[in-house]
Amino acid sequence: RMETDYNPMELPSNTGFEEDSDYRDFEGTDVKDMRLEAEAVVNDVLFAVRNMFVSKTLRCAEDVAYINVETRERNRYCLELTEAGLRVVAYDFDQTDDRLQTPYHETVYSLLDSLSPAYREVFGNALLQRLEALKKDSQS
Repeated sequence: RMETDYNPMELPSNTGFEEDSDYRDFEGTDVKDMRLEAEAVVNDVLFAVRNMFVSKTLRCAEDVAYINVETRERNRYCLELTEAGLRVVAYDFDQTDDRLQTPYHETVYSLLDSLSPAYREVFGNALLQRLEALKKDSQS
C-alpha cells in the first residue's frame, strides 16, 4: 500500500522556494493555486476511476479545491484538496458535510486505494504494463 508518491530523501533539505520572491510574484498568480493542482490530480488518475472532475459548483480558491469522483464501484465522493492533502467531504458530487471527519491523505493514490478496490486493481495493472514496456525497451 503506497502512502506517499515521493521519497523525502530525494529532495534537498532547503529548496529556497519560500524565500525566492520570483516564484511568489510570478505574474501575480499564486504558485499553489489549488484549482490547477486539482486538474493535475484528475488527469493523473482519471483512467482508473469511472468519472472524476473538478467541481464547478463548489468555490475553488488559492487554498482549496473540490474534486468529484465516481469509483468503478459506482460510489460517489466529493474530495477536498488543500495543503494538508485530500479528504472525503461528502458522499455525493458537489456537496460538503461539516459533520464528516475523514482523515487527510497525502496523495490521491492512497485516498483512492482506501476507497476503491477496483481502482487499486486498474492502477496496479497499468503499473505492471508500464514496467513490462520498460523491460522490453531496455532489452531491444
